[in-house]
Amino acid sequence: MSKIYNKYIELKSSPNYKNNTLYLFKSGIFFIFIDNDAKIIANLLNLKLSNLTDSVLKCGFPCNSLQKYMNLLKNTPYRIEIISNDASTKQVLDINQYNYGEKIQCIINEIINLDIDSLSISEAYAYLHNIQEKFQTLYSTYLKYK
Repeated sequence: MSKIYNKYIELKSSPNYKNNTLYLFKSGIFFIFIDNDAKIIANLLNLKLSNLTDSVLKCGFPCNSLQKYMNLLKNTPYRIEIISNDASTKQVLDINQYNYGEKIQCIINEIINLDIDSLSISEAYAYLHNIQEKFQTLYSTYLKYK
């Protein structure tokens, strides 16, 4: 079986598992639901089911559509947890935690890609002020969901 399916089985059999929890796996540039979760979501969102393996179904959508689908699932009885698949570990996140991490990563990428040699002193000050405002906004959002 696939690593995703093994993680799915592990999560579903965990003592902390709640019946209304569905797991959304990040797989490359897609998010996918598998097995019974895929059947539920495909029915709710009219997504096409396909095979992950010969015996396991999946359905999904591109990563850039995450917010659209999460908005559609807001008023359902299901709790969606995102399984983030980074190189070192698979981490279970709710949608707010996932979005928070993505926004922080965008700010970090902006800082990394900044050409500091091309900034004047006033531009550097304005840039630092802008970054500070972005982090303050993110942090206040984080505190709401903590």
